[in-house]
Amino acid sequence: MAARQSGRAQATKLGFSLSESTLIATAISELARNIVVYAGQGEMLLRSVDSTEGRGIIVIARDEGPGIADVQLALQDGFSTSRGLGLGLPGVRRMMDEFEIESQNGKGTVVKVKKWITR
Repeated sequence: MAARQSGRAQATKLGFSLSESTLIATAISELARNIVVYAGQGEMLLRSVDSTEGRGIIVIARDEGPGIADVQLALQDGFSTSRGLGLGLPGVRRMMDEFEIESQNGKGTVVKVKKWITR
């Protein structure tokens, strides 16, 4: 919850619209939920970015959990190992402008997403 609120506040401060700030907060919630459900603990890092690509926000979700056995399968709509709707990672990928994921069995997962105000 704290990461979601912090992300929304930071996005608003950067100049994102209310709807974009809500998308960012929702993506953060989904990533945090995955950490809690699958790894038990981890960290969420939020950073603003101002570069030649534009201004935006970077969210990094990192854990040292079991990892994702099949990342491609996990990114398919409807796939879930927790009897959920399977919208978590695919939904985050759709909500954000950039999406990267690295996962190793037994070592954890890192998801890095970006949302830009301008491109």
